[in-house]
Amino acid sequence: MSGLFDLTGHVALVTGGNSGIGLGMARGLAQCGADVAIWGTNPDRNAAAVEELAAHGTRVRSWRCDVGDEDDVEAAFAGVLEHFGRVDSCFANAGISGSGSRFVDTTLEEWRRVTRVDLDGAFLTLRAAARHMVDRGGGGVLVGTSSVSTVHGAPRNQAYAASKAGLTAIIKGLAIELARHGVNAHSLVVGWTETPLASRTLHDERFERAVMPRMPQRRWGVPDDFARLAVYLAGGAGGFHTGDEIVVDGAYSIF
Repeated sequence: MSGLFDLTGHVALVTGGNSGIGLGMARGLAQCGADVAIWGTNPDRNAAAVEELAAHGTRVRSWRCDVGDEDDVEAAFAGVLEHFGRVDSCFANAGISGSGSRFVDTTLEEWRRVTRVDLDGAFLTLRAAARHMVDRGGGGVLVGTSSVSTVHGAPRNQAYAASKAGLTAIIKGLAIELARHGVNAHSLVVGWTETPLASRTLHDERFERAVMPRMPQRRWGVPDDFARLAVYLAGGAGGFHTGDEIVVDGAYSIF
């Protein structure tokens, strides 16, 4: 990927960028020349991701950041600006899943544990990036990682699904509100993908037997499926393309 997708000099921020889908996106961005800032809560994974991505010859740095904590987000974003000077694209990707409890047994504490990261964390991240892009001028790109759980019922995972639906709604509003500032916004509606968050479920024999026949490509997604898409979105090659819910699920939703 070069030419139209040359990201030399571009600065991208990827939350949850130390593994899974986030690392897949960060990998594509670095391969195309972007400088990459990674936020994650696991220092060892952060360090491993930085080592891998820096091999592509761009500037890469990680910050330990709990996206559900407003002070953490503000401090980490300030650190990114101090180190890189600006943020051109922001991928609000960090997320956690629920405990799998029945809805009738789900406590308010459990509900808030998930929404704190998946919804509040996305809001805080996108707000910091939007403020910077508006104040700086020159546009930018905001991307939120949503889920097909917003389309299909998500038994025993309603807090996660609700958070992702909320994130999609935030992105739509940003696409309208920030259009005059040259900021594009999209949500990625992600299907079953091999990540640390999903692997245990995907490799459960009963689950695989029930779901895989409904996967037209007869495979789960992998993080690298998101590399080229991240590059396309970050580079602004779409121009007039904004406010989209981009479904990345191997056609699972329409089969």
